[in-house]
Amino acid sequence: MAIRPVYMVSFDKLFFKKEDIQFKYFNGFSVKQKQKSIDSLHEAYLKRFNAHKILEISSKSDNELGIKLSAFNLKIITNKGKAISVESAFQASKVFENGGPYTDLLYVDSRISKKDQRIRNSGSIVGFKFDGRDFETEPKTFFYNWLYINTLNLYKDLGDKLMEFDAFTDIEFNPKKSLNCQAEAAAIYVSLRRQNLLDEALKDKDSFKKVVYQLDNSKVEQSSLFSDMD
Repeated sequence: MAIRPVYMVSFDKLFFKKEDIQFKYFNGFSVKQKQKSIDSLHEAYLKRFNAHKILEISSKSDNELGIKLSAFNLKIITNKGKAISVESAFQASKVFENGGPYTDLLYVDSRISKKDQRIRNSGSIVGFKFDGRDFETEPKTFFYNWLYINTLNLYKDLGDKLMEFDAFTDIEFNPKKSLNCQAEAAAIYVSLRRQNLLDEALKDKDSFKKVVYQLDNSKVEQSSLFSDMD
């Protein structure tokens, strides 16, 4: 047995609720084994919330939408037509005590960027730097959620399909080992849209922090997402 979080769309101040679900976990690294675990997790969740529609968001999903929404596959397209995955952008933006950001990771495969030894051996993360802008490490999920939701918002068709769901999982995410989760970001996105707050949240990074995390900065930056990227 295992326990994994399910991120539910919410109308409370955090825009999502996290429900820890116990389920039968199937060991193994194959897609088939991962999908067995996903099915088990979803079945356990739906026994408690049977009116909800739930979606696995990862490269292991059995739903094409969930695969496309994986941070490994969701792409930022630069002004010169280059494609950057959310995962690679996230890894390439990390600033560490002893180095970074390692911007050469922007254009490499998502799995390679995540496993780059510099990411593991440069000390603690002290901030993020992306598209010429600095991001602090608090709230801890702020930069990742900002990056994921801004990127998702570039794809109206994917966003519209996502609105059909009420809860999200990522079978690869283990909260004991990681902080950021694409399933959480998806739940926030749907909640913002349902409450007609998405446009307000995405005006700039400080508006995002104010709306999603109820934190206000006196200095507000007005530049648009990816405005200077080439």
